[in-house]
Amino acid sequence: MTVQIGAKSPNLKVSEWVQGLPTNIDKEKDNVVLVEVFQVNCPGCFLYGIPQAIDIYQKYRKEGVTVLGVATAFEDFDKNTLENLRLLLTTGEVIGETLKALGQYGQLIDKNKIPYKIPFPVAMDMLKKEDEPTSQSKIDEIINANVPSYESYSQNQKLEIIERVKQYLKNKEYSAQTFEEFALRGTPSSILIDKKGILRDVSFGTNDFLEENIKKLLNE
Repeated sequence: MTVQIGAKSPNLKVSEWVQGLPTNIDKEKDNVVLVEVFQVNCPGCFLYGIPQAIDIYQKYRKEGVTVLGVATAFEDFDKNTLENLRLLLTTGEVIGETLKALGQYGQLIDKNKIPYKIPFPVAMDMLKKEDEPTSQSKIDEIINANVPSYESYSQNQKLEIIERVKQYLKNKEYSAQTFEEFALRGTPSSILIDKKGILRDVSFGTNDFLEENIKKLLNE
């Protein structure tokens, strides 16, 4: 079951806290919690998502905001690994598409390292090996989460979407538990939880309203 906006947030499902003291949503009551979800092999995460989360951390950590990072994997399972996350957090080294893109934008030092340190706790998402056969209910669940106007498509378009979902599930080695429980659509994604532990916002991609929303929650 995926958690709904306005409902109590479950704890993050993590395999390991790689950086910082282990914590979770239930331990951060009375704080506004921002969870920045990223993949190690995700250029946009390092161009937009993580720098924005660091900015929020630096501005609001003394105002009652907890920032947590969760590295996930919904694709490129050979690159989005615990080992590469450890490498990133201990040395600053990036890999794959992230390395290529940051290099093109001139945002690396020593040829393969990000020029900043992620200052908040970071965990690895809990990955569960996929061994169940593809079911119609799983296909429907993915379509409902990712194609909100599905019913307005033509029959041929619907069949094409179903085929793409089947291919996605066929190539999917693992299910990332936090990623799926919060029905995230990709990375970077931000999850915003209020002081009472209620899920208030889930956003994918560049989030221009994140700071504004955090200010509102701090004033509640």
